[in-house]
Amino acid sequence: MAAPMKVKIRAEEPRDEAMIRQVNDEAFEQQNEGRLVDALRAMPDYIGGLSLVAEAEGRIVGHILFSPVEIRHKEVVHHAIALAPMAVLPAYQSRGIGSLLVEEGLRRARQMGYGAVIVLGHEWFYPRFGFRPASHWNIRCPFPVPEAAFMAIELRKDALKEVKGRVKYSRPFDEV
Repeated sequence: MAAPMKVKIRAEEPRDEAMIRQVNDEAFEQQNEGRLVDALRAMPDYIGGLSLVAEAEGRIVGHILFSPVEIRHKEVVHHAIALAPMAVLPAYQSRGIGSLLVEEGLRRARQMGYGAVIVLGHEWFYPRFGFRPASHWNIRCPFPVPEAAFMAIELRKDALKEVKGRVKYSRPFDEV
């Protein structure tokens, strides 16, 4: 059996940008997510401390990004963050690197005072971290998706208790 791989999770640095784009492009087999990360990074509300990379074997092999979203219902606006995208190079998938990125990202988001996270992703992956269908809180996706794939998690007890409405992603999500 091969020795366990050492993985370091850290905040993105400016020198990482090209490799982050490559990780996203290869993981998703197209360039939309790489462009999305670049566009989100250019936004005034970019949260640098919540763009994390996974390093293994001397290179960046994974990336996760959290960015602000609004949950709107009539005139009421609640703030949360979205987990998107999360990518691991294909040769490093199924080794727990994505889980390490999610766990560390949620830990840092909680530490920074964020109350809730929204994710559109695999319903077999995200529930292990505590995500539940966002419909549980009457939170809806702005576009048609399977209910089980659109999820949320409270980072602070009852952070979504009085929240309901449609999620409004930042502009770069509309462009990819």
